[in-house]
Amino acid sequence: MAGNAPDIQTIKERMRKTWMAGDFGEIAKFIQHHADDFISDLNIKPGIRLLDVACGTGNLAIPAARAGASVTGIDIADNLIEQARTRARTEGLDIHFEVDDAESLAQPDAAFDVVVSMYGAMFAPRPERAAAEMVRVCRPGGTIAMANWMPETFIGDMFKLIGRHAPPPEGVPSPALWGDPATVRQRLSEGISELNTKPVTVIFQYPFSVPEVVEFHRIFFGPIERAWARLADGRDPLVHLACAGLAIGTVGTGAIVGGACLDHATAASRCSR
Repeated sequence: MAGNAPDIQTIKERMRKTWMAGDFGEIAKFIQHHADDFISDLNIKPGIRLLDVACGTGNLAIPAARAGASVTGIDIADNLIEQARTRARTEGLDIHFEVDDAESLAQPDAAFDVVVSMYGAMFAPRPERAAAEMVRVCRPGGTIAMANWMPETFIGDMFKLIGRHAPPPEGVPSPALWGDPATVRQRLSEGISELNTKPVTVIFQYPFSVPEVVEFHRIFFGPIERAWARLADGRDPLVHLACAGLAIGTVGTGAIVGGACLDHATAASRCSR
């Protein structure tokens, strides 16, 4: 019943713990090449002020800073921010990382030329608020660029599988809806003058077998780790199901996995501030 639905702070704390579980930094390594391409496509110029929303371990922030941008990265998970800071220090990059909420950013209005998010802001429980915040902190004429997993893909199927064993809180929409062009347009319609989207296939290439890929995600990917912990019986069928749907090919002893994303929803801000 709606009266029993958890309050938003309880939902966010649950989400924070989910993303702090496992070690997303290990997962992020296998999509760094896509993050590099994403930043390259934006043609970042030195001195551009860029905000990475739900930055994780810095997959977008790091290459943006290498390109000369003045970068701020925020995420709800403390441990991911610490990993991002460590990566920046290792490379000698001056990036400001802080714990923050995509739905209520601490940044002032029109503070950034470019606002980006890769597989991050899409998980905010109130997507309209996250969208409004990205528009608010982007200067008029600036750019908002997102990469979001699409619903009818391997990743979308994975969300559904996780949801069967760790259902989302009542009233929280599927994050994969951010991969639907019409939904993106509706959520950003109040803040943009132009919207361009394109589907892209992202390839994950792992140096281990398909069953080992399943185990890798069970250990390191927080949502799967927490869903798995809820299972008492039936784990073997779940593994078989995951293996059957996971790989699109193999190279030697390694697995190749594909997932399609909407890359990217790029919008010029038209806010009248």
